[in-house]
Amino acid sequence: MLADFDKVVPDLSPIMSTAPDVLVLTDIDYDAGLVTLSKLRDVLQETGLDYPHQLSVRPNTGMPTDLDIDGDGRRGGPRDAQGFGWFSGQGGMAVLSRFPVDLLADHSKILWKDTHDSTIAKDDPAFAIQRLSSSTFWAVRVAAPDGDLTLLTLGATPPVFDGPEDRNGRRNRDEVLFWAHVLNGDHGPIPEGPVAVIGNLNLDPERGNGLHEAARTLLTHPRLQDPMPGVQTVAWDSTGPMRVSYVLPDRSVTVGENGVTPPSPDLGRHGLVWVDLVLR
Repeated sequence: MLADFDKVVPDLSPIMSTAPDVLVLTDIDYDAGLVTLSKLRDVLQETGLDYPHQLSVRPNTGMPTDLDIDGDGRRGGPRDAQGFGWFSGQGGMAVLSRFPVDLLADHSKILWKDTHDSTIAKDDPAFAIQRLSSSTFWAVRVAAPDGDLTLLTLGATPPVFDGPEDRNGRRNRDEVLFWAHVLNGDHGPIPEGPVAVIGNLNLDPERGNGLHEAARTLLTHPRLQDPMPGVQTVAWDSTGPMRVSYVLPDRSVTVGENGVTPPSPDLGRHGLVWVDLVLR
């Protein structure tokens, strides 16, 4: 929150120790003037990390639908939104970068029913209007000195907090597979040049709840490489260590060092996943 930055500087040691050229932030609140993101950028600048370029667009989180999607007899609740949120923009996504960034495409508005191999139930109360992305699907071009790189971002819904209908599990599955379908040409032209799928899939390939085959399908996509198989990125009390956040670069780029920086108490339970890339 902006007030917290004004009073107490959060522990940003994972970011400071890694010092990434490009930083993709998930679960960061969005506001129309990008005030919160700008304040974070300023705090990082005071530590010596300069990110002159920033990007964020209104996410689906908290966006009202005027429907009772969760069936509790009321409308306007956090689970009645396009993506879970108590207010519009809660827990969105943002990019901070040393290099110029450009939003090439925003697929966040694509309807769940219109996506390739969709598993939305035909009797879903929001069938006609439900967007697939619970947060964002962006294609972001980074103009790095050695060439352009396109980031394919996502922040998928957790495959839990529902009932036997497994609505969240099926939605998570389809979100995780979305960029695989794009890279297969199932949603328009295939992205040209090197890409990297980056974000929180909220899905481990083997452990915990969820339709794990979706993660395995993305991890083994012929266009992508997995630089850190089996590396755990989060530790929850209920499940223990799991892998839910990913950076999956194009096979056309060279992968250098990589790892997961443990989180600070201010940044939750997720570690910072980082990968050094060399564009050919």
